[in-house]
Amino acid sequence: MKARRNKKQVPSFRKLIKTSKVKLENKLKNKQFKQQSTIKKYRKEQRKLRQAVKDAVSKKPIPLEDPRSKRPVKRIEREEEEEEEALPLDMMDEEDLQLMKDLGQKASFLTRDLSSSEPVHVKKRKHESVIEKYEKVPRTLQAAPEKEVIHLLPIKDKSGIIPQTREKPAVTDIQQDEEEEEELEAEEEVIKDPRQELTLEEHVIERKKKLQDKKIQIAALASAILSDPESHIKKLKELRSMLMEQDPDVAVTVRKLVIISLMELFKDITPSYKIRPLTEAEKSTKIRKETQKLREFEEGLVSQYKFYLENLEQIVKDWKQRKLKKSNVVSVKAYRGLAEVAVKSLCELLVALPHFNFHNNIIVLIVPLMNDGSKLVSEMCCEAVKKLFKQDKLGQASLGVIKVISGFVKGRNYEVRPEMLKTFLCLRIKEVEVKKDTEDINKPKRFMTFKEKRKTLSRMQRKWKKAEEKLERELREAEASESTERKLKLHTETLNIVFVTYFRILKKAQRSPLLPAVLEGLAKFAHLINVEFFDDLLVVLHTLIESGDLSYQESLHCVQTAFHILSGQGDVLNIDPMKFYTHLYKTLFTLHAGATNDGIEIVLHCLDVMLSKRRKQVSHQRALAFIKRLCTLALQVLPNSSIGLLATTRTLMHTFPRTDLLLDNESQGSGVFLPELEEPEYCNAQNTALWELHALRRHYHPIVRRFAAHLLAGAPSEGSEALKPELSRRSAVELFETYSMAAMTFNPPVESSHSKRKDKFLQGDSFLNEDLNQLIKRYCNEAATEIPLDFTKCLKTSSR
Repeated sequence: MKARRNKKQVPSFRKLIKTSKVKLENKLKNKQFKQQSTIKKYRKEQRKLRQAVKDAVSKKPIPLEDPRSKRPVKRIEREEEEEEEALPLDMMDEEDLQLMKDLGQKASFLTRDLSSSEPVHVKKRKHESVIEKYEKVPRTLQAAPEKEVIHLLPIKDKSGIIPQTREKPAVTDIQQDEEEEEELEAEEEVIKDPRQELTLEEHVIERKKKLQDKKIQIAALASAILSDPESHIKKLKELRSMLMEQDPDVAVTVRKLVIISLMELFKDITPSYKIRPLTEAEKSTKIRKETQKLREFEEGLVSQYKFYLENLEQIVKDWKQRKLKKSNVVSVKAYRGLAEVAVKSLCELLVALPHFNFHNNIIVLIVPLMNDGSKLVSEMCCEAVKKLFKQDKLGQASLGVIKVISGFVKGRNYEVRPEMLKTFLCLRIKEVEVKKDTEDINKPKRFMTFKEKRKTLSRMQRKWKKAEEKLERELREAEASESTERKLKLHTETLNIVFVTYFRILKKAQRSPLLPAVLEGLAKFAHLINVEFFDDLLVVLHTLIESGDLSYQESLHCVQTAFHILSGQGDVLNIDPMKFYTHLYKTLFTLHAGATNDGIEIVLHCLDVMLSKRRKQVSHQRALAFIKRLCTLALQVLPNSSIGLLATTRTLMHTFPRTDLLLDNESQGSGVFLPELEEPEYCNAQNTALWELHALRRHYHPIVRRFAAHLLAGAPSEGSEALKPELSRRSAVELFETYSMAAMTFNPPVESSHSKRKDKFLQGDSFLNEDLNQLIKRYCNEAATEIPLDFTKCLKTSSR
């Protein structure tokens, strides 16, 4: 007969390639599952075997009861009841009865724990009695010392598991002595073995050598990664493993170097787009080698970046919790420096990679550190957030940071550092900047002219080029409008969160140190607030000022905010801000005149908004009163503050021309000037003169003298008394900052005076007169000779 042909053929290589990857993965999973189940089954059997051995060794045979001993009455009654319920012997078969008797004679049955329900499978044995089996069991006395036993592998037969043991051979005293000597020798070798103690100089040299080797290793790995990131992406893991450096001599330095190196590497090799995880369909499709290589690079980069961020987070957590690892390689003090480097790297990545993966995770790490107790860490994080706000054109990253900061401030019940809220001032939310950013993002593309097309392209190519350019223009317009709309939407959402935070603090934490930052922020973004909130906001600001709980700086911030609101969309409102003018006029004399004269800058901003920009709403009497008070204040403050106040006075004299009557000593109208009156409208400032300018002409600072002389001449724009362009073209705030004395140096520096006449000084004895010279020599010679001191002689002469 012909052999039966096997219809099932081995699949070809091509068919195997075409096989779905999902099936192959399923097969692999099934195989792994089977292997795991087999291993588990084997482990379970081994566990049972070990437990059985332990039970057999630990259990001792239960002695039989003496048949002559009297049994208790209750036990007899119970056994009688059992006998009644049990099956009578005459109703059992002979084989079953014989089996029960044999089981009763088995040692395993006697020594077995009767509470267990394990069956005993044994063969029938003849001619063995229970008593004889029990007698064969060895007996041990309680007083006899137990012998040490070595447990061997058990034997398993049909009757069950038979444990195997062997007595440990007795060790003689000589052998014990020899073993003790060997142990002592081994301990001495261990003590003598450690490396020789090095001197301090040798230790420093050895550390430098180790550190140099590690630096070379780090540089080699970093160079290899930078030269070809796609091929050497696995070296990132090797470099990251150096973060766990265990050598205590160089551990801290090496870890710092690795943190900085990895940070710079990620900044260089990270692509300008966010890497998303692949879908199952994308994984199963066939792709080219180049695409596969790129995918492997992206996956490796994202995973290593994630692990790196986790390492940095763990370093910061360990420092905050004062926690040390098991291998105490790095001390608690050294962890501070390590944590600062980790925070610095996180700040750099926050600013440099806002578009890449895990940026929100970095934000969540950085924001709580902005409120850290360490001033260095807090400043680093605040500066990083400010930098991010300034360079964020679209607003996506800024929105993420603002959300986290707002939630953090609310969660801490508004007990945070004011610097956290001052970062809001760096947000790029202005209409002008939005248009400018749109132009920057969508730069107009230059298209080919007709002559250029005619020279380089054929007729068909020109036709295609024309259609392509038309489509490109339409796409560009659509993209620009979409980008602008998205940006406005993000900015609106960001501002809503900012104002919600500000209004919560105004409502719930009016005595908080955050109030100046809130008022400053409201002053900056006042033109973006809805007009419907203006009335309520002005009422709140006036209530805060009248409460008297604010410092002079906070009250100045309230005034500044109120006038920023009124100078923008608030022009349409019919509100008289006279109470804010009165408060500023009253507050000017309470300013700090010492080194901490930061309030002057706020005053200069307020005066610019209140008087210069609202010139049509300011009366002549109010302008005169403010000019007189500013000149009086200029006598009491530091030079840079005096220059700023005099520059503001010059601007007011140009803005209100009729104020030059203050340069004349004749009174105008009725009344007497009342400098102590707090109302600028009714203090009769027209009846005074700016005598303070004459005192300022003799000021020790040359720029103050120059301004005073300029104002006394009527603030002319031409002539000998006119100011130089570097002084006249600058604003009051710019002059205040330019001539600041914060560095404790005179600004401008004092010129050194060089005298032309060179005096010749005499040296030596030529200074002295001849009589004086002789007297000195005589007294020196007397002191050299040893004469006993007689104090009574001096007392007699003094009494005479």
